[in-house]
Amino acid sequence: MASDPQRGQRGQRGTNGSSGGGASDQTGAEDRKPQSDEAHSAFTPPLGVPYPPLPEDEHPTSEFALPAGLRPETPAEQEGSAFSQPSSTTGQTPLPAPVGATAMSAFTPPHGIPAVSLTKEAPWQDRMRTMLRMPVHERPVPERPERGDEDTGPAVPRVLDLTLRIGEILLAGGEGAEDVEAAMFGVAHAYGLERVEPTVTFTLLSISYQPSLVDDPVTASRTVRRRGVDYTRLSAVFRLVDDIASEGITLEEAYRGLAEIRRNRHPYPSWALTVASGLLSGAASMLVGGELLVFLAAALGSMLGDRLAWLASGRGLPEFYQFVVAAMPPAAVGVAFGLAHANVQASAVITGGLFALIPGRALVAGVHDGLTGYYITAAARLLEVGYLIVGIVVGVLSVLYIGLQLNPGLRRLNPEEALGAYNEPVVQIAASMLLALAFCVLLQQERHTVAFATLNGGVAWVVYGALHYVAEINPVPATAIGAGLVGLFGQLLSRYRYASALPYVTAAIGPLLPGSATYFGLLNFAQGHLPEGLTSLVQAASLALAIAVGVNLGAEVARLFLRAPGVEEAGLRRAAKRTRGF
Repeated sequence: MASDPQRGQRGQRGTNGSSGGGASDQTGAEDRKPQSDEAHSAFTPPLGVPYPPLPEDEHPTSEFALPAGLRPETPAEQEGSAFSQPSSTTGQTPLPAPVGATAMSAFTPPHGIPAVSLTKEAPWQDRMRTMLRMPVHERPVPERPERGDEDTGPAVPRVLDLTLRIGEILLAGGEGAEDVEAAMFGVAHAYGLERVEPTVTFTLLSISYQPSLVDDPVTASRTVRRRGVDYTRLSAVFRLVDDIASEGITLEEAYRGLAEIRRNRHPYPSWALTVASGLLSGAASMLVGGELLVFLAAALGSMLGDRLAWLASGRGLPEFYQFVVAAMPPAAVGVAFGLAHANVQASAVITGGLFALIPGRALVAGVHDGLTGYYITAAARLLEVGYLIVGIVVGVLSVLYIGLQLNPGLRRLNPEEALGAYNEPVVQIAASMLLALAFCVLLQQERHTVAFATLNGGVAWVVYGALHYVAEINPVPATAIGAGLVGLFGQLLSRYRYASALPYVTAAIGPLLPGSATYFGLLNFAQGHLPEGLTSLVQAASLALAIAVGVNLGAEVARLFLRAPGVEEAGLRRAAKRTRGF
């Protein structure tokens, strides 16, 4: 058997030392000697010999090294590592650090890498919409709320119920499907539900939560049966969602806030809504050339129609019949002035009444849902708009038909009266702002939003008038550009106030609604001129779509150039990508 040469040298050294140095020298030699052959390296200097200095031009650099002057992050609890230097308690001298290196610090902190967090300074709509468009495995992990000593996880049934109730108020108030889903996802994500998927259709809200890949999902749904316009309540819900997503209020506080929102009464009484309906129609008649008497007649007809619609609603009639009875009084007042041969533009009276009835809010919401990819909801909204417009057509045509049967030569109802040629900038700007103001009251907006929406409506009409009357541009692109500015300013104001954009947009598009084109089409149908009537109705539909597309495009331009801070790479606002139809 071969012998170890080092073991033989150690045996000789021990024998020689036993006669002169005694047992103590042998013990000291044993302490100084290496424990095993692994302690020897050709690149490691012997113990006690310092590292040689490195040349000035060969200092090691690293892209992960901290710059000079910055202190590394101090971990909450120091943990051991197999790659850390030996501690001084072992009796060995620690190896000196290389020149140019800082204190011992790891690139990954000992307490772990923090979860990806989209900045809370950005509006919650942007953050939640961004995460909704991410794949599930790329979404940031929600922060788990503190629940005491026992970590039982989030109260899943109560969180899902709160989420559905908030989504119900938003959808019933006219909010777009994308923003409703973003709000529902924000609430669930804020309370720690990681794998959650909300789904919004026209009348059905559902949300599904799967704790893990091996657990059964929990699904809840809620049906929206009644719709009401109250932008004050809508703004309050937006503030509640912002408190949940950004401030981290508890589940009990969120339920109390939601109950308080439901208990709040409308800011304007019913008589104020009736007066606002009359002011809206009167201001719309002034946009097309009406005078003071026309203003009063249009206001009277619209207020009568509003009261009849309230009566029909109280009797439980569907909304279609409510629009039928609401469209009849303005048309009847216009026909009465025409039959009396008074020096009044009866066509301006009827046109003003139509402005208060055209469902511009539902049209904008439907087109917005279609452009953002919610095709089922968009189709349902547009079908609703179609039924309401048919109701208006039935109400107006029935009255016009009776008037034409009584006097076929009603000249005051003819489209040849110069509605489109009327051009009085000061009067029209004032009328457009009054129309937007009355629209704000009808929408039950908060008082601090009324001034902004009124000014936005005036800007929309100024842009439209400058393009159509001065530059002589076709009314369809002029309307689209004016509506685009309305959407852009509304989105900017909503970002500034962390609120919904609807209060700043819906009332402002009122002056751009195609009331005169709709009236001309209905009158031609009543007179039996089908080609002319169809042409006018196609133009009205084109103007309505131009309004909806312009509003959506303005909002998308604001989102495109005003990205949320901190999400430039990980949180790009992704959308569906389709090429050549497949």
